[in-house]
Amino acid sequence: MTLTAARGRARQARKPRQARQATGWRPPATAYGLGLAAAGVAAAWTVHRLFPAVPLLTAAVVLGIVAAHLPGARGLVRGVCRAGLSFAGKRLMRLGIVLLGLKLSLDDVLGLGWATVAMVLGVVAATFCGTWWLGRRMGLPGDQPLLIATGYSICGASAIGAVSEVSDSDERDVATSVALVTLCGTLAIAVLPLLQHPLGLDDAAFGRWVGASVHDVGQVVATAQTAGPAALGDAVLVKLVRVALLAPLVAALATAVRVRARGARATGTEADGSEAEGTRAAEPRAEGAPATEPRAVGAQATEPRATEPRATEPRAEGARAVGARAEGATRRRPPLVPLFVLGFLAMTALRSTGILATTALDAAATAQELLLAAALFGLGSAVHLPSLSRTGARVAALGLCAWVVIAGASYGGVLLTT
Repeated sequence: MTLTAARGRARQARKPRQARQATGWRPPATAYGLGLAAAGVAAAWTVHRLFPAVPLLTAAVVLGIVAAHLPGARGLVRGVCRAGLSFAGKRLMRLGIVLLGLKLSLDDVLGLGWATVAMVLGVVAATFCGTWWLGRRMGLPGDQPLLIATGYSICGASAIGAVSEVSDSDERDVATSVALVTLCGTLAIAVLPLLQHPLGLDDAAFGRWVGASVHDVGQVVATAQTAGPAALGDAVLVKLVRVALLAPLVAALATAVRVRARGARATGTEADGSEAEGTRAAEPRAEGAPATEPRAVGAQATEPRATEPRATEPRAEGARAVGARAEGATRRRPPLVPLFVLGFLAMTALRSTGILATTALDAAATAQELLLAAALFGLGSAVHLPSLSRTGARVAALGLCAWVVIAGASYGGVLLTT
């Protein structure tokens, strides 16, 4: 008995300690993934410093894809780090897009001239509509046609991340689109400089062509700097005009999502109404059936009548479920203009005032690049190459066709406005 009592007291003494351990501090679920994303950004920064021709954002995407397939890191990426990497791919992407607005001012846009601005609008519209239509015709799954069209026409991976927020796209569709756009933009760094002289473009015209046709801002800089400062300046300005179109595009897509949600709610109401009509149609048959009055006489016959209210409960629960889904759709309805788009426009207006010092703009540019690099590392880690290979041929074909469309439209626009 003494030994048993001692064991009992030992178990009681361990319980408070276990309770304290259970209720002790634990790191947030996103901490591990954010730490891995920070390590990926540091590695991408190192690659960029060693090889300046490789943009930081491109290196971040590639390293994210590599981490998702390395035998040692694959388990972490798909397991304990997944929540943090998804957080980086969404939330940090929004912050980076907001800070991206500090790179654009209204004076820069007006300095290009209305002809160049109109050319950029035409190129973006032709690329977006053509790529989206072609992707749908090719049968690409999910939101891939929309995301690829956005990435090619606006600003690469940043635009894909912004549009995926309002369209609530699947993470795999986002990762596939980012991988394709990043690959084509990286190839542009090597291919477009070789075409400058065969196409008869001087340095300034080449810069406008690069700014209107290359996807990511870093890739634009890496491509245009091969033709000198004049090409680089025009390329960045034209590219930033394309970036400015991100806000109206996202606002338009948010409006489309609202209209679709409203249509879904209307469909749910009709479905509920049809159930109610079916219930009401069953009631006259129950009352008018000849067998109902004899059933009221016997005690056993009354039991089915007693169970009738319980039989109608699932219908009532179904109606309540439909109503709850409609209310949930109302609560989840996206705003007309997402907050990060408003932040982007606010940063552009702030830059246009000229009150920000150069040091503040440089610090914001560094923070923006690091945030986007972390976001793209997170998106790259969601790429699953075996799954991508099942639609790889169609995705690659769409990317090639979109590249031809935007390069050809941009070249024609530069010739018309030169």
